[in-house]
Amino acid sequence: MCAERARRWHAAWLVLLLALPGVASALAPIQHWRTPNGARVYFVPARELPMVDARVVFDAGSARDAGHPGLARLTNALLDQGAGGLSADELADRLGTLGAQLNTGSRRDMAWVSLRSLSAADKLRPAAALAAKVIGAPAFHRPDFKRERQRLLVAAKQREQQPDQVAEEAFHKALYGDHPYASPPGGTPADLPVLTDEEVQGFYLRYYTARNAVVAIVGDLDAKAAHRLARTLTARLDKGDPAGALPPVSPLTGSTTRSVDFPSTQSTVLMGQPGVRRGDPDYFPLYVGNYVLGGGGLVSRLNEQIREKRGLSYSVYSYFLPMARKGPFVLGLQTRNDQTRKALDLMRQVLARYVKKGPTAEELEAAKKHITGGFALRIDTNRKVVEYLAMIGFYHLPLDYLQRFNARVEAVTREQIVKAFQRRVHPDRMVTVIVGPGSDAPKQ
Repeated sequence: MCAERARRWHAAWLVLLLALPGVASALAPIQHWRTPNGARVYFVPARELPMVDARVVFDAGSARDAGHPGLARLTNALLDQGAGGLSADELADRLGTLGAQLNTGSRRDMAWVSLRSLSAADKLRPAAALAAKVIGAPAFHRPDFKRERQRLLVAAKQREQQPDQVAEEAFHKALYGDHPYASPPGGTPADLPVLTDEEVQGFYLRYYTARNAVVAIVGDLDAKAAHRLARTLTARLDKGDPAGALPPVSPLTGSTTRSVDFPSTQSTVLMGQPGVRRGDPDYFPLYVGNYVLGGGGLVSRLNEQIREKRGLSYSVYSYFLPMARKGPFVLGLQTRNDQTRKALDLMRQVLARYVKKGPTAEELEAAKKHITGGFALRIDTNRKVVEYLAMIGFYHLPLDYLQRFNARVEAVTREQIVKAFQRRVHPDRMVTVIVGPGSDAPKQ
């Protein structure tokens, strides 16, 4: 009974710790090395709380599906469904007893396994050993495979009932064509049922390797302990090879519009083109400039012209999503079906004017203040920092990326924004997708 009371007290104390803010007022320099089997490691000590966050990232996102949409996500989802001789329930019970959390996930470029644990050796070491089993010794039992494939199938069918999800998938298909970025990460109702467990195992063996991995660690550790943790997490991985570069994204040669019939009271509109990759020299001018255009929410140009002045949309936005290759530059809104043409035409006009003239001096100054003033909140916990750390490692960004972020924002000039937008954004070469039943929606 005493042991059970102690376990409950420890669990309650961990919940309290997890709710507290973490680090970032003074971020320590990033330390970087490789494990003996070739994984790249990025570490930032943060001694304020007795906790450790670790994230192991693989170049194993849906861009590696190779004509089998959903394969990367299904593989990743199966990792913690049984590993190293333990079932999913046994893994969860042991992690729970240690007060640790383990999560998996995937996107277009990457897939990951993350671990959060108390830093005390009697908690961290067994938690890391369990994570190592998930990373390096997944069971891939057939009943688990069939269950997870069915779960993804249900989710894919649900996405077909959500206009924003339908629009996103159609937009990526229209934008990327036969490029790997066109593959829907969650798969489709047509493709998921034909995936096999042999394909899952083959995908795992190819992409879940040490030399295809990045390990990010933030927390209450010294360098020696961080080295030991990184070795533990990757010890069961084969050395393997890096995934190799994705093909370049082809530029658009003209504008296309696709209308998707959908029974909704509003039309969802997405418009865009290939944008920039991570580490692109134009990233900061485009990032700051887009804050004025549509990234600043209620204070953006798009919001002022489309929502505030004309009431055509409750939410209108734009963003750049840099990836390993050129990720999308997207403008989006939802509007009443009979206003689709008017809202879309206005969005195009606002974009064209902005590309030609850029922001005013007042808009630029306000954007810089909002971005730099809010940056501390983006790295105010260990969990947020470890995600940034994994991004820095995965995309080979400079080790001082976080320390220099605000300075690079402050250095952006209006002239740089105008030149970057005119180089990278072409209003006459856009993909437009409209999802809704409105007869006013332009047809391809």
